[in-house]
Amino acid sequence: MHGPFLHADGTTTFQLWAPSAKTVQLELDRGSRYQMEPAADGWLTVTTEAGHGQGYAYILDEERTRPDPASRWQPKGVHGPSRLFDPARSKWSAAEAQWRTPQLAAGAVYELHVGTFTPQGTFDAAIEHLADLAALGITHVEVMPVNAFNGERGWGYDGVAWYAVHEPYGGPEGFVRFVDACHRCGLAVVLDVVYNHFGPSGNYLPEFGPYLTDRYSTPWGGTVNLDGPDSDPVRAFVIQNALGWFTDFRVDALRLDAVHALIDTSATHVLAELADATSSLAAHLGRPLELIAESDRNDPQTIRPREVGGLSMDAQWADDLHHALHVAVTGERDGHYADSTGLPDVAQAYQRGFVLAGRYAPSRRRTVGAPLPRDVSGHRLVGCIQNHDQIGNRALGDRLTTLADPALVRCAILLLCAAPHVPLLFMGEEYGETRPFQYFTSHPEPDLAAAVSKGRRKEFSAYVSFKGAVPDPQDPTTRDRSVLDRAAAETETGRAWRRLWTDLLHARRTHPALNNGRRGLVEAISATQTTLALVRRDPRAPAVLIVANLASEDAQIAAVPGQWTLLLSTGERRYGGDGSATITVDHGQMQIPPRYAALLRAP
Repeated sequence: MHGPFLHADGTTTFQLWAPSAKTVQLELDRGSRYQMEPAADGWLTVTTEAGHGQGYAYILDEERTRPDPASRWQPKGVHGPSRLFDPARSKWSAAEAQWRTPQLAAGAVYELHVGTFTPQGTFDAAIEHLADLAALGITHVEVMPVNAFNGERGWGYDGVAWYAVHEPYGGPEGFVRFVDACHRCGLAVVLDVVYNHFGPSGNYLPEFGPYLTDRYSTPWGGTVNLDGPDSDPVRAFVIQNALGWFTDFRVDALRLDAVHALIDTSATHVLAELADATSSLAAHLGRPLELIAESDRNDPQTIRPREVGGLSMDAQWADDLHHALHVAVTGERDGHYADSTGLPDVAQAYQRGFVLAGRYAPSRRRTVGAPLPRDVSGHRLVGCIQNHDQIGNRALGDRLTTLADPALVRCAILLLCAAPHVPLLFMGEEYGETRPFQYFTSHPEPDLAAAVSKGRRKEFSAYVSFKGAVPDPQDPTTRDRSVLDRAAAETETGRAWRRLWTDLLHARRTHPALNNGRRGLVEAISATQTTLALVRRDPRAPAVLIVANLASEDAQIAAVPGQWTLLLSTGERRYGGDGSATITVDHGQMQIPPRYAALLRAP
């Protein structure tokens, strides 16, 4: 087991895997030093009197003082000493004992970045807004990485202290308060974790042992050693970390960043091992625990069960739906958007789940993906029209509300909420936030800071449609521009956006045809560059017709047989429309107003 184990008698057993060090001493902040005793296979251990709040560090080869690789608390940053954190001392409310995790399959996810969700950028400040998310219809709050990284500001994907909670956010005790508050509001917590690489500053793991390997390469540098010599303790480091978020902080699910970069040729992939361990822990705790993968491979085996050779992830992010909707309402075709045809691919995403399912992708210059079997529910796919990547990895971090006409954005929202996928909103989307979410860092090392700024400019030099200046990630104002403008939520426009999301999420919950996840029961009636008509059915409930016209003039499609009652349209005044647009049927043709989408219900 990596890291310290605190005993009830006031002592702690410090455990460390450090085969690369000749000698290791434990140094406590009270000035005491203890020689670590060798165990088997590079493990070292010592037990001494120490408890919650005790500062400590390891001295390698009598010359280098380093924090614990499995430290849960780094109050002075990733270069400073570690501090013992005892999860048993955490103060959970009485409501935690009655907590029942909502099913992701019937849910709606809200992704947030703690550092920009509020001006304060802390867990405690974020707690004030959780009740509003629950009232909106959100069931799961997905938090971008909170593991410790160097500097105060950043997205969190440059973490180096995987077990510690970033101190400027509120540290481990602040995260406990946040999770507890989410559960009191009926919100499950999904934590974004990064196991495919370490950040560039403060990663001391190579000094302890072969945590990294040069056998492979990733865009972020050294590859985590998952299948080479001495990889067993490294795999344990990953899996123990994941389970620790479930047990110590009581999160309900993990979102696993870029799992396609977890290079592992072992007979049992580390994700399959993690899935088994998570399933066992869920049975032990008596509550569901879920794993959501991010992958760009469109490989069905990611979410298929172990029995058929899959990795048993519970769900995965599905970018194909996002790309199709984005292209449909913006017309952009740069970069990865070249892989999508717009509305025709929206229909494909509804029916097939993966659009790139053995199809050539121009941006990658190769064929991508494989077909998703019909027995895999749409509930296993998380879709969106915006997320941190799709906004923040644009040169200016611009949101969809600044790229497309508001009427088209409303159409995209409806098409997302009506999809078989689990919908995800990015923070601020519920009231039509227009402030950007830009890529920002705060590396204190001048050379690293300069390299990051230069690399960001180079990244967008190949985009023919982009000619502007790229915001400097190191400039503090880049982060400041990305903080939500909550005053916008109180305007009539902001309230109209919120009503649209609230009513669509309610419709999704209350109409079985919209929430059954059954892709095989989706019928495509029309799917052109500007019009879409789909029927979603349920064996035991009325069907729902989904129509959209993205053109600037009326469009006609063949009327779908049957009687249809309007449930909701994006043209309603309460949602920001002009209220004059309605669907009419004449001579077997359904006439759909311009820049308009609607849900209709069968008797």
